[in-house]
Amino acid sequence: MPVRAVLQASEPSRLGSGFDLKLVVGLGNPGDQYRQTRHNVGFMALERLASRSGAGFRNQARLHGLLAEVGVGEQRLRLLMPQTFMNDSGRSIRAALDWFDLKPDQLLVVVDDMDLPLGKLRLRASGSAGGHNGLRSTISHLGTQDFARLRIGIGAPADNPAERKARTVGHVLGRFAASEQAVLDQVLSEVEAGITVIQRLGLERAGNRLNGFVPA
Repeated sequence: MPVRAVLQASEPSRLGSGFDLKLVVGLGNPGDQYRQTRHNVGFMALERLASRSGAGFRNQARLHGLLAEVGVGEQRLRLLMPQTFMNDSGRSIRAALDWFDLKPDQLLVVVDDMDLPLGKLRLRASGSAGGHNGLRSTISHLGTQDFARLRIGIGAPADNPAERKARTVGHVLGRFAASEQAVLDQVLSEVEAGITVIQRLGLERAGNRLNGFVPA
């Protein structure tokens, strides 16, 4: 489904000629035991973006998360990694929007997606939680599902529904295999580039690029 299909008629500025993106949130779980796990790929994307810009994250208790800033002027972005654990991510996001006086349509949430294979990306301007507890919490705390989200495929543990359900927790809390690292690196680089496209050209143009991304 193209990005245009989920955009509201009242939101033409989100289609093209830039997007007033001010806050990018990566979802994950805090703590060393969860670092580099599949469920934390949202954190990994933000850590790369901050590192490439020479920025560092600092704990912000009022935001229940770690915050970094990259860019200057109209291109400045605040990067937030909630430290509330995945299932309560929305509390941190709500606090950040309130503190910086921002609206949900200035937000991008970067999140893992088990329904997409590793190497696939999906940018949407709005939508349901799709079974993801972090998005479910965000929708609950914001009172709307009209915020942009970029799903990063992490693959499923099995095709069989029963086996998939039994192995889900171990899969999402497990780390990427060595054989997956090259693709993961390409994906994270594409996410970084895609965020710049969102800022400059809008969600539709960014969606055309990100949703069609194929690792080399």
